[in-house]
Amino acid sequence: MSLKLSEEDIFLFHQGTNYESHSMLGCHRIKYKQEEGYRFVVWAPHASAVSVAGDFNDWDWESHSLSRLNDTGLWGNFFKDVPSGAAYKYAIKNENGWSGLKADPFARQSELKPATASITPFDSEEYNWKDQDWQKKKKLKPSYETPINIYEVHFGTWKQKEDGSHYTYEEMADLLIPYVKEMGYTHIELMPLAEHPFDLSWGYQITGYFSVTSRFGTPNQFKFFVDQCHQAGIGVIMDWVPGHFCKDDHGLRMFDGQPLFEYADEQKAEKPSWGTLTFDFGRPEIQSFLVSNAIFWLKDCHVDGIRVDAVASMLYLNFDRKDAPDKLYNSYGGEENLEALAFLRKLNEAVFAYDEHVLMMAEDSSDVPLVTSPTYTGGLGFNYKWNMGWMNDMLKYMEYDSYYRKWHHNLLTFSFMYTFSENFVLPLSHDEVVHGKKALVNKMPGDQWQQFAQLRLLYGYKMAHPGKKLLFMGGEFGQYAEWKDQEGLDWLLLDYPLHAAMKKYVSSLNHLYKNESALHELDHDEKGFEWVDPHNSEQSIIVFQRNSKTQKDQLIIVCNFTPAVHYDYKIGVSQPGTYEEIFNSDAAAYGGSDQLNGKEHFSFPEQWHSRPQHIRIKVPPFAVCVFKQTKSDRRKEEESS
Repeated sequence: MSLKLSEEDIFLFHQGTNYESHSMLGCHRIKYKQEEGYRFVVWAPHASAVSVAGDFNDWDWESHSLSRLNDTGLWGNFFKDVPSGAAYKYAIKNENGWSGLKADPFARQSELKPATASITPFDSEEYNWKDQDWQKKKKLKPSYETPINIYEVHFGTWKQKEDGSHYTYEEMADLLIPYVKEMGYTHIELMPLAEHPFDLSWGYQITGYFSVTSRFGTPNQFKFFVDQCHQAGIGVIMDWVPGHFCKDDHGLRMFDGQPLFEYADEQKAEKPSWGTLTFDFGRPEIQSFLVSNAIFWLKDCHVDGIRVDAVASMLYLNFDRKDAPDKLYNSYGGEENLEALAFLRKLNEAVFAYDEHVLMMAEDSSDVPLVTSPTYTGGLGFNYKWNMGWMNDMLKYMEYDSYYRKWHHNLLTFSFMYTFSENFVLPLSHDEVVHGKKALVNKMPGDQWQQFAQLRLLYGYKMAHPGKKLLFMGGEFGQYAEWKDQEGLDWLLLDYPLHAAMKKYVSSLNHLYKNESALHELDHDEKGFEWVDPHNSEQSIIVFQRNSKTQKDQLIIVCNFTPAVHYDYKIGVSQPGTYEEIFNSDAAAYGGSDQLNGKEHFSFPEQWHSRPQHIRIKVPPFAVCVFKQTKSDRRKEEESS
């Protein structure tokens, strides 16, 4: 074997276990036989000839031909006359003749759309990272015990320039990172930034999996953005799409003239409602390709986590075939895609072998159990799962007029029946504010004041509920319009008092979440949560307690889902002493009616809610309030015991 390729790397690629295959395939600048130049390697087993065509050879389909390197489909060659930054594609010939020009599946950079060629790496492509302190800090404590509060961002529409053009990765570092830090978020989740041809796919239909989109700059500029996030103490999560890919001619579809990256069986390959193709998860080389891509984002780009998109679409053979006359079944007679299940387990094992501190989040709407359990116990091996059930139930509940909520109380409380079955993230994502679903604030019933009050209540309840958190951009200031996927957010709304107050509220809520260990330390442990009163459906009030590892940090959460104000409302408490209201979503500063509680609430030695003591409070309208014990009464505690 020539071209400085390792026989072991090639063997592992074809075995499905080369998890850094991007270091072997694609275009790389190397020194070969004392000459500097570019090595091109591509996998095209059905090809009879392959060459590199580009602007350096006037797109000649034959002048820079590749040689067959093995009998399993690898082609490669070394050229010293190819310049850096040159556009290129692979010209692929098969038994039917020339099949066309294809972008490099392993390219690190692509042309700016609508151009579709890959770009040869620049001579000085190495980036000098300065995030060593961040990398050390995130390993000090398990993520399960730390605050994770995610701000979901679409890079092209968070904010745009006056002429409608995009900010670059470097410019966004100066704008977005200080905003996220000020607001109190811990992580930014970026909707897919792999190269994609169509803006309105939002990045979920990809052609260049290893190519950071050129819409906003170069790969090194993207790395600068991630580096700056880390230096500011902000983690970065990347949306990743291993379930399907688009059909554009220059992409992966029919790559060498026959199905290669997709299933050969058209029924298994097609996703009709999305107009995309499913990866062939059973093919070893596809496993190497996809796992390597995940490792690439983690290792080369230093992202801290990966949110795996549309997991349910991968798990079921008939996910997008509900109306198909003939169902697909696996070898055991079930509808699960056994190859996809095996792939996801392999993916997570490989990722956590690389770095056990990575966040691997499944965006999964299925009811498959053990998604966040280790693979050795039969689980899929993720460490987090989006709680789509909580999201659907809560938005349905909040859309009811408050008078009718008492008949739907189960939607409010049902999530606690399963909240510790997985390690959940509570998402209010972009999917909930598009396609006629209305913006979050517009889902709330009532007049404008009531809408904002109920949105504050929803956010407060989410923050107090066990699980990590996620909110899509614009939700933090109550944007009225659905997400406009080609325009910037409506920042002018911050000139209006209710929107400015909502932004202030979300910032205060985020900082409360970070500062109070009871709101995050035992998110995935049953000891972190206790019901005080889940049964008051008539008044649509729930009360619960969040615990940390330290008893003094316990919090009592009161949520009122109606506009009624209740005075001398009794709340059972376990410990005698003095309790203080440390947070109230009805504060005037947040746009509320300022129905606040005083600082000191002495407990009374009368049993309530099956607890030996109680406090008496004022319950504000459409609000969440948080109480914390400030002084304990040892004498009363001894009497109670």
